[in-house]
Amino acid sequence: MGQLPVRRNFSLFFLFFFFFFFFSFFCAASSFNLSVISFDQGYTHLFGEGNLVRSSDGRSVRLLLDRYTGKLHLKPFQLYEIFCSFKLYFNFWKSSGSGFISANLYKHGFFSANIKLPSEYTAGVVVAFYTSNGDVFEKTHDELDFEFLGNVKGKPWRFQTNVYGNGSTSRGREERYRLWFDPSKEFHRYSILWTAKNIIFYVDEVPIREVIRNEAMGGDYPSKPMSLYATIWDASNWATSGGKYKVDYNYAPFVSEFSDFVLDGCPADPLQLASAAGCSDKDAELESNDYSAITPLRRISMRKFRQKYMYYSYCYDTLRYATPPPECVIIPSEKRRFQDTGRLKFGGSHKKSSKRRSRVPVATTSDRQAAA
Repeated sequence: MGQLPVRRNFSLFFLFFFFFFFFSFFCAASSFNLSVISFDQGYTHLFGEGNLVRSSDGRSVRLLLDRYTGKLHLKPFQLYEIFCSFKLYFNFWKSSGSGFISANLYKHGFFSANIKLPSEYTAGVVVAFYTSNGDVFEKTHDELDFEFLGNVKGKPWRFQTNVYGNGSTSRGREERYRLWFDPSKEFHRYSILWTAKNIIFYVDEVPIREVIRNEAMGGDYPSKPMSLYATIWDASNWATSGGKYKVDYNYAPFVSEFSDFVLDGCPADPLQLASAAGCSDKDAELESNDYSAITPLRRISMRKFRQKYMYYSYCYDTLRYATPPPECVIIPSEKRRFQDTGRLKFGGSHKKSSKRRSRVPVATTSDRQAAA
C-alpha cells in the first residue's frame, strides 16, 4: 500500500509530460496566414509528358512515376534545364517521372505546398520539393531541399533536408528524419523560408530546422535568385537502404499530390543585379510575417521534434567534418545521442553516401550504353 502514492505521482507526472509535449507540439503548429495560388498562377510543367495531371479547378496537381509513359517529348529549353540542373533523366525508355517548376525565380521567399506522398511499396522512389538555380548557375548553384525517401511496404517514409550555397555540393549539410504521421494518408504542409538572415524548414507549421546566416559561412549561404521545383523520380540506386531495395513497377503508378501552393517572395532576374537589389521592400514584408520568427513555443516544438525524429545530422558527423561547419549549434545533450558518423547510437538507420544526390540520377557511361 505504501507504494501507491509513488505510482500515482509517477502516473500524474507521465500524464503531465504527455500533455505538455502534445500541447507545445500542436500549438506550435497553428496555421499561418497564407495566400494560396492555383498551379497555373505560379508554375509550369518541367518534364514527364503526360505524368503531370492538373485537377479540374487548377488548385492541385498530381506527379506520377511509372514504367510506360517513357519517351519524353521535351522542348530544347526543358532539356537544358534537366541536364544543367542535375536533373538528367537518362533511362526514359524504362520509366518516367515528372516535375514542375515555378514560372519565376525569387530572391528570398516563403515556398509552401500541401503534399500527399505515394502509398504502399515505395522503395527507391524520391519525391522532392526544393529551390534551386542550377539551370542558371551550373557550377555555383544554390539549393534548399526537402527530399522524401520511399520505403518497402509496411515501413515509413523518411525525409531529408539540405542546404547548398555557391556550388558547395562537396559540403553537404543534410539532416534526416522520420515523421510523426503517415504522409501517404492525407495532405500535410511542407514549407521553406529563405531570407537574408535565416532559413527555416517547416512541416505543418512546426519548425524542424533553422540555419542562421553568419559571416563564416561566406558563399555557402544561398544568395542568388532561385526557382521552386517539385519532382518524383526513380532513385533505386541509393534512396532506400543504400540501394538495396529498388523501385517495383508492379506497384506503379506512384502518385504524389500537391495543392494549396504558396509563392511569397520577390521575383528577380538572376542575371540582373538591379532586379534583386529592388527586393528590399518585399524582404521587409517577408521578415514581418509570423513564419519568419521562431517563437519560444515553436522552439520548444522544434527541439522536441529533433529529439524524437532526427536520426542523422551533419553537425555531429565528426568523421566527415572534424570541425563542425560554422552554422552548427552543438547541443551537448543532443550530441551525446549521436555516433561520430552523425547517426543515432540507438534506433534510426542512415546509410550515407559521400556523393551528392541529384533530383534525377545522372547517367554514367555504362548507363548511357545500356540505354542506347
